[in-house]
Amino acid sequence: MLNLLIADDEPLVQAGIKSMINWDSYGINIIGTANNGAAAWDMIVEYSPEIVITDIKMPLMSGLDLARKCFEEGMDLPVFIILTSFEEFQFVKEALIYQVSDYLVKLELTPEALVDSLKRAMARVKELQASSQTTESPYHNIYLIKEHFFTRLILNLFESEQQFLAQADNLNIHFEHAAYAACYVEIDDSRLNHMTSDKQIVLYTNSLQISREIIAKYLPCHVLSLDTRHFCIIFFLDELNMADHHNVIQKSLEQVSSMLFNYYTVTIRASIGSLVTAPMQIASSYQDAKQIFARFKTEDSFCFFEDFPCDEPLKNVFNMSLFKEDIRKAYAEFDEKALNDIFTTIIDLFRNQSTHYVQALDAAGNILYLSLSLLNNGEQIVSEIFADRNNGYRSLYELTNVEQILDWLTFFRDGLCASFAAHNKDYKHHIVINVKKYIGEHIEEKLTLNKVAEVFSISPNYLSVLFSKYNDVGFTDYISQNKIDAAIKMMAGGDYKIYEISDLLGFESAFYFSRVFKKVTGISPRDYMNNNI
Repeated sequence: MLNLLIADDEPLVQAGIKSMINWDSYGINIIGTANNGAAAWDMIVEYSPEIVITDIKMPLMSGLDLARKCFEEGMDLPVFIILTSFEEFQFVKEALIYQVSDYLVKLELTPEALVDSLKRAMARVKELQASSQTTESPYHNIYLIKEHFFTRLILNLFESEQQFLAQADNLNIHFEHAAYAACYVEIDDSRLNHMTSDKQIVLYTNSLQISREIIAKYLPCHVLSLDTRHFCIIFFLDELNMADHHNVIQKSLEQVSSMLFNYYTVTIRASIGSLVTAPMQIASSYQDAKQIFARFKTEDSFCFFEDFPCDEPLKNVFNMSLFKEDIRKAYAEFDEKALNDIFTTIIDLFRNQSTHYVQALDAAGNILYLSLSLLNNGEQIVSEIFADRNNGYRSLYELTNVEQILDWLTFFRDGLCASFAAHNKDYKHHIVINVKKYIGEHIEEKLTLNKVAEVFSISPNYLSVLFSKYNDVGFTDYISQNKIDAAIKMMAGGDYKIYEISDLLGFESAFYFSRVFKKVTGISPRDYMNNNI
């Protein structure tokens, strides 16, 4: 069960919350109540609750100060649900910087609203707990892997439906809805150009969190970060709201727009792609949204693809899928030559053809999104490349013609190639070290070149080449040697029979185990045991 603390200086509020729902049915144990923030802090330190429901204003230490203190102490948990009144709403935007899952207005608090908020907090706790159990390796960062998954989805970068389904299943992401729609959103505020990068990131992060919280009250969704001015919303619709999806989506976006304007005086513009019925078609909906975004009137806030005039074909979006396999492979393997060739091909393609500004901007934007999401530490790498430019990599959106965009892409290409070159000085050897460590930790499993390559997000052929170059023996021989070493240790204990050792070490059969054993040691397992045990 999860532990929950209630902090409020009004006893009636404490009692009301405790009696509002059946907490046991949600797997929640209320560890106690606190009358002020200082007492709540002491209970957090002593009992480590996963969730805290707190009034934003309390004696000694406010709920906001309590959340801030936990944040500054580096505590991933607890997750906070903030109670507020209308006149205190201005404090909510600061609370969103900290580990706050939701906010509830006291006068509007109902059992249904509390349950919805509680479920979001529980999901956030689960996510944080899973993250804290992962290693430092980027391959195990579940949050980033999920974001990469959705980036591949909207850009149509999956090699096949089977690959998509396998990754969705591994990440426990379910696509069981009747329909889907992708939305492309731009945060529009001239002040962004004059903000420091830190302030831009805070504004962007808060905007995404507000968007997630508000839209989730209308429709299930996934909000995907693109860059610090743009994000994508994937709406999940059931059969009941399919017919009225325009109104539901419009209302949710209007609420997001209103909230962001009230908090930060920023506005958003959004385009919503066509409704699709299969998850693999979400890329098509996203492409539709991108196509119309640059073409609908700037005074309009939102536009649906179905409502857009179809008097001329929409061909303004660069088809990134033509390069998807080459880009994925070059990024996964930090292959500077392949990356240079891809970028140069795209740049030459635009230089040699009559190209519209929107097409070139879309191409550069898609490549930027891929770099930010698919590269390990992508934000840091890309930011360093454009560190000397005003507004960093976001300077892309200030360019006014195709030639400027192609110059930007050329500069980006050269910067990435330089970054790859520096990375490759020790990266390849580092991969082999990590692969060998992985093999040692999973020696009892059936290890294949394809399986291990998938774990490290590189191609099997590339892993085989690296292993041969930076190791005394090849990949297969290395696994065989280590499995036989493990088998010899098990034999020394005298507790296992040959077929049991074969099974425990993931061999297909005892016969195959004997063949490998004899190849490595020169004698059969039986002879080895007779001579040495």
